[in-house]
Amino acid sequence: MDDQRDHNGPSANAELVARDADGFFHQEGSSPCLAALKRVCGIWIEDFDGRRFIDLHGNTTHHIGHANPELVAALKAQLDTLPFSPRRYTNEPATLLAERLVGQWPGGKAKVLFATGGSDAIEIAVKLARVATGRSATVSLEGCYHGHGFGSFGLSRANPDPRLGSFLPDRVHIRPYWSKGGADAMISDLRAALDETDGGIAAVIAEPMRSNFQVPPDGLWPEVRRLCDAAGARLIFDEIPSGLGKTGTFFAFEQFEAIPDIVVLGKALGGGILPIAAVIADASLDIAPELSLGHYTHEKNPMTTRAALTTVDIILRDGLADRAAHLEHVVRARVADLALIEPSLLGVRGRGLLLALEIDRSQFDTDDGGLVDMLLEHGVSTTMKGANAIGFSPPLTIADDELEMALQKIVSSLRGLRLGHL
Repeated sequence: MDDQRDHNGPSANAELVARDADGFFHQEGSSPCLAALKRVCGIWIEDFDGRRFIDLHGNTTHHIGHANPELVAALKAQLDTLPFSPRRYTNEPATLLAERLVGQWPGGKAKVLFATGGSDAIEIAVKLARVATGRSATVSLEGCYHGHGFGSFGLSRANPDPRLGSFLPDRVHIRPYWSKGGADAMISDLRAALDETDGGIAAVIAEPMRSNFQVPPDGLWPEVRRLCDAAGARLIFDEIPSGLGKTGTFFAFEQFEAIPDIVVLGKALGGGILPIAAVIADASLDIAPELSLGHYTHEKNPMTTRAALTTVDIILRDGLADRAAHLEHVVRARVADLALIEPSLLGVRGRGLLLALEIDRSQFDTDDGGLVDMLLEHGVSTTMKGANAIGFSPPLTIADDELEMALQKIVSSLRGLRLGHL
């Protein structure tokens, strides 16, 4: 993306944002919008007023960079070849994608199902566990996020807003490893749930590393794996934000020495262009051919599967998981240096390029919105990760000089906010 700006005046952006707010239902984190985008490329997003921002959020979809030209070309070719495949028919990109994903599975033989979004894929995973165990109860960690379906969202919170009504029954929420009591409290709660739940537990579902980037302690997931095996429960890992190389390995769970029965991928799987999610599971769970477990209109759509296949191939061919692992060390070293000159910058948490920069909020007299706005003023688009951290999740393709530019912009933002000026 070049630096040429559109001279439509400040009203161009504001007008489209206002029209959006008038047409869409308002909801947390989505509408009203921050700006109206005109183009994206690599690490950059640009609005209708020509303002350019380094995208350190991207809804965790931009692993291979925005508008990756190789992916765009592949989708154009697929559009001319086979743009749709009805259910009950297969096609080459869908089959190749299945083969590519199960080829990365570190356990025994695996199989897949595809869905159009992460929420649906989570619910497919829960169905597989229920069918395999003959049970219905599901354990999840309070405060994780698993989607917005009535099943998946109910797994995220024990007590959703009562105005939304009933959610998935048989939900058991336990204290997460990042809360008071830590991993010991989580394991204690899990043992009790597995021992005491009437009818037993079908599945334990969790993000292997929470999407707010809290890294689990050593030994946690192997112990969860052991407890699930002893109780006959299935272990599901939600890697919708953390998979596909983002943490430094293709699957995030490879960081934590526990192989689940089922893993769910999404977000970046479509290359930041098309929506697709995948459920990858041990082939021993293929025991209910008479049921419709994930029978979606677009489950084998050749466009979405071509997007995912191309994305996976780029990640594997270009060694982007290894690059994420390398750049984590670069970020940690640079933040340690920059913290010597900017006291509000404290450190880094996370793995690979799924990171958060920890800050000292006592240095600022502003709320989260003020900090996010200051970052936007300095050309950085991101979100808060809890009260005391800034999300730092760039594409795996980010260049070294772009990484340094992003860090320098963040430091300038923090310094300006701390000193009370832009």
